[in-house]
Amino acid sequence: MNDTTHNNNSNWNRQVYHRLKLALNLGLRRQLFLAVCDNLHLRNQVAARLHSTLAYPVGQVLYQSSNAQENSTSAYPRLVTLRLNLNDPNPIVQINQWLANYPPPIVGASKDTPGRPYPVPAFQIVGVEHLTKQPVATQRLFLHYLRLSEQYFSTQESSRFLESNLLLWIPRPWLSAIKQSAPQFWRCRTGVFVFAGEPTPATQNSGYPESFSRSRNLDLDQSLNQAELRTAATELKFENNSNFPAEIQENGVHKTQEATLQPQESTNRSGSVNNNQSLSSLSYVSSELAELVIATINTNSAQNTENYFQTQQILLEIEELHEKQVLGEILAEAYHRLGTLYRLRIEQGDSTLENLMVAIIAYQEAISYDETSPQLPDILNDLGTLYWILYRTPPNSEEGQTYIEQAIEFYQLALKMISPQTHPETYARVQNNLGTAYGDLARFSHPSENWQQAILAYSEALSYRTADMDSLKYAACQNNLGTAYWHLGQYNQPIVHLKKAIAAYNEALVHYNPQEEALKHGMIQNNIGTAYWNLAQYEQPVPNLQLAINFYSEALKYRTPANVPSACAATQNNLGTAYWHLANLSQTTKQARQKYLQLCIDAYEEAIALANSLSATLLSFDLLASHNNLGLAYYQLVIDKSFNSDKATRSQYLEVALDNHLQALNGLSKQPEAYQTTFTYVVNTIRAFHNELGIQGQNLALSKVPRQLLPEILSKL
Repeated sequence: MNDTTHNNNSNWNRQVYHRLKLALNLGLRRQLFLAVCDNLHLRNQVAARLHSTLAYPVGQVLYQSSNAQENSTSAYPRLVTLRLNLNDPNPIVQINQWLANYPPPIVGASKDTPGRPYPVPAFQIVGVEHLTKQPVATQRLFLHYLRLSEQYFSTQESSRFLESNLLLWIPRPWLSAIKQSAPQFWRCRTGVFVFAGEPTPATQNSGYPESFSRSRNLDLDQSLNQAELRTAATELKFENNSNFPAEIQENGVHKTQEATLQPQESTNRSGSVNNNQSLSSLSYVSSELAELVIATINTNSAQNTENYFQTQQILLEIEELHEKQVLGEILAEAYHRLGTLYRLRIEQGDSTLENLMVAIIAYQEAISYDETSPQLPDILNDLGTLYWILYRTPPNSEEGQTYIEQAIEFYQLALKMISPQTHPETYARVQNNLGTAYGDLARFSHPSENWQQAILAYSEALSYRTADMDSLKYAACQNNLGTAYWHLGQYNQPIVHLKKAIAAYNEALVHYNPQEEALKHGMIQNNIGTAYWNLAQYEQPVPNLQLAINFYSEALKYRTPANVPSACAATQNNLGTAYWHLANLSQTTKQARQKYLQLCIDAYEEAIALANSLSATLLSFDLLASHNNLGLAYYQLVIDKSFNSDKATRSQYLEVALDNHLQALNGLSKQPEAYQTTFTYVVNTIRAFHNELGIQGQNLALSKVPRQLLPEILSKL
């Protein structure tokens, strides 16, 4: 056990942390570690740091199949953090339940070999301190479970858990209780790591950020079919590929000290490093990092030999520095150079999974060897951004929530180390990044709460980022704030939040000169139009829809088919929707209704024509819904009593309506509710053929319907 009588708690705790991290990294089996910490703030920081350093995401790269046609293994954690279940405080049951829900994947399988299971992760358990407020019976039950768990560490019974390690976080009173009341469990301990710090009440724990394993069930926020919030990147070094819902990103890694962060040549000139040394045989550099670097060299060596030779040199230099047992600051600087080298590749667009992993691990190693570096806030911000990019890198959809939470944690840590008074630009940048991460997290869980957090972060950023400092960054942040308010308005207080969204968008619009920033100017015009369209659903529909139409029309002056066809199609689709709603208001006159429906048709046809010329992946709206909307517009135009036209025109319009509904129906076979709604549109259109054109019209309509649909349609008629 470590002696805690040390004058400098910070230095002491740093040493204990490194020992604990090393123990978890040794890869031994059935290790039982006890981490003793009375200061819950410190406990949260250390546990979260262990999680961010050890949990993810090496699995996807290290166990890729040699067969390029096989899918890569999804990221699987090396460390899982669980909060003790106070209703049934049995750590072993919780661990086994987690393993049952998320068994280790089989990797390396091929036609000739069965493959092998991925290593079982280690588990750290937090929350024991809350037992103090539980009934005595619950406390005794926990100790009873610990006594029973001796068998998992002292026998060779067949169990998945035997292959894993356990780190149990406890305060000092529970350390004494375990010694006295669970001696069998105590005897099985591998090590005890005591952190120094003043005790804090358990009730204070809730205020501190933690990033623990959560359910992988994703609660995705659904986007609107009728409207689109299209945004672009200004400060971003890494483009945001999603079109709706989103906001302007600026998660680009820190650049204000770019000159000092450029990769440097190896300082080793002694010639003692053998350039031909095999990177796979390094003794000090972690095998995960070495294998990742080898993967990047093998993949890209033919593209840039000099660049990847530099990578090899830095890694070999780090190995030699380890061997010479140099100061931690020197090792940290070398790891930092390695991380920066890969960060710059990512900035240049080479954001492969391997490059991301190397940058993340290298930066985390740099932090572990020098926690007092003046570059620490920048590194933490960069780590947040790298995890944010990792969330957007296929095939990480299942792990997306975990990666976003990691990003948020690093941004929050960076903000604690930045003084907004002395470094307002850096502080504002990280706050904006934090807002972006919360917006992405809202797509997975608790959307209202997370969008509120995004608003707080963006608002805080704007407290230190003025238009005078950088008008474009100020405008980008205002747009982000507007988008966050728009999303929050979908969950509560829509009128209040939509008006705040419009105010933020208008403030952004002032600083996007249409001559110099035409696309962003058009984007904001589109966003304001969408906010007014949404507001029209709650109050003053006529003026708000007219405003939406005006802003969409203005946006189309800059979002042209030649410049940005996908954005132009989205705004045309929005414009069609606004006209459709305006046409169907009760206060709209018959003459105006005909006019609005025709304008609606024009906009939808333009949107669909552009969409058909583009890849489906570039579209930010539901094309099938647009086909249905176009069909409805033609249908409503024909059945309107004030529509004066000959039979040929009526037949033509109804044929277009039917064709669009059938096209939508063909693509909705896997969406039962939408399919049934569209089927009803088809039946209604065929009825309109009969009502407007008689039996010949109905026969014409039925001749266009696929044969397999006829029995059901005839029964409806």
